[in-house]
Amino acid sequence: MKIILLSGGSGKRLWPLSNSSRAKQYLTVLESPNGGMESMLQRIWRQLEESDLQEHTRISTCREQVEILQRQVGVKAPLIIEPEQRDTFPAIALSAAYLYSIAGVSLNETVIVIPVDAYVSCDFFSCIRGLPKLIRESKSELLMVGTKPSYPSEQYGYIVPESNRHSNDDDSYERRVHSFKEKPYEAEANQLIKGGALWNSGIYAFKLDYMITLLMNRRLPIHYDELYKQYTKIPKSSFEIEVSQKETSRSVICYDGEWKDLGTWKTLSEELAFERLGMGEISDDSEQSQLINELDIPISIIGLTNVIVAASPDGILVTSKNASNELDAKLKLMNERPKYEERRWGHSKIVDSVVLSSGTHCVTKRVFVAAGQNISYQMHFKRREAWTIISGEGVLILDDLYRHVEPGDTVSIPERTRHSLRAITDVELIEVQTGKQINEDDIIRLGTTWDEITSQLNSV
Repeated sequence: MKIILLSGGSGKRLWPLSNSSRAKQYLTVLESPNGGMESMLQRIWRQLEESDLQEHTRISTCREQVEILQRQVGVKAPLIIEPEQRDTFPAIALSAAYLYSIAGVSLNETVIVIPVDAYVSCDFFSCIRGLPKLIRESKSELLMVGTKPSYPSEQYGYIVPESNRHSNDDDSYERRVHSFKEKPYEAEANQLIKGGALWNSGIYAFKLDYMITLLMNRRLPIHYDELYKQYTKIPKSSFEIEVSQKETSRSVICYDGEWKDLGTWKTLSEELAFERLGMGEISDDSEQSQLINELDIPISIIGLTNVIVAASPDGILVTSKNASNELDAKLKLMNERPKYEERRWGHSKIVDSVVLSSGTHCVTKRVFVAAGQNISYQMHFKRREAWTIISGEGVLILDDLYRHVEPGDTVSIPERTRHSLRAITDVELIEVQTGKQINEDDIIRLGTTWDEITSQLNSV
């Protein structure tokens, strides 16, 4: 079997902690077995290793998230990279093309798709191990995994099986799928559950030939490199809308174990092992309330019940845990540039951003580079930068020349100047960007790893 772990979504529903550069799956807010903290990605990647399934797994992610993903699970994690975010159908299509044309996987191989935000216990992976046998024996082209609803949720989609189950059948019995219902109202969800409907876990199993044939029928390339170039031609839509809702040869099995989609503050809060993370306090009369604070100022929760307070450089959220629908509507109207970004080498935070009367844009960042890590060798055409080293020591490259930097040093980086920094110890610096236009597209990367960068310079 081959497992595709989908980890390229934006996950903005956990704003203000998650944003376009730090999606929800990378938030380190879950308790790990060793008592530390881990992200959704790190949790399921660890579980796959513990279940001896990691070697069968590739992670599908978008180009913008490669650095933060590798920082969390390591540079050796096998990736399938999308050129941009385009929902689950394009991601699965590109992954299938990769398995076929790059990895040389047999068309008869079972492919299993798992979303990264699935919060499951270890016995879930026994269910995953059984899927290849089930798909071989199934008369259906597409096999889905549903889970038993524990309450009439308005946040999940539902799979409605055909009413062909016998009373002596166990929960793993495969049933044909009658229909789907996405996020129904509570009363309707109650009726669906009474009729035997399952929560849609977003887990699919099929033969590789199934997706390759689908791509051919849609006249899309079946080779990864070509499909990558034509990625914008793939509908920006979910796998459910493009495939499972249209497919007539489809079945579902029930996984009767712990499963949650940690995509909302309500579901995530149920798995947080703490009441408070960061500066602040929660009064004794604030029942079932939690605080996550990434700011350097204290926040107090007094006399509020069943609320989440989350604060980051991108904003402050005070919400009832049951207000997911209203929050989703508000977030659709927000499209601001993230003020906090996690990268392969560390993280950065925008502390000020202004447009001067002259029309010059000025952005001030606080940048952290972890010991042993380096910023890519890069240059900009539309902005200049000034760095002030606050703490730590590092090696600076400026137009192919090496220089040692330490606290108090200042560095001027004009437009079109090639530059990089490697941290000997943890380095913090203030970066001031000025120019007529400042955006993340104005960057030309000439090298990523330190070995790659230095080998370029040594060959000159």
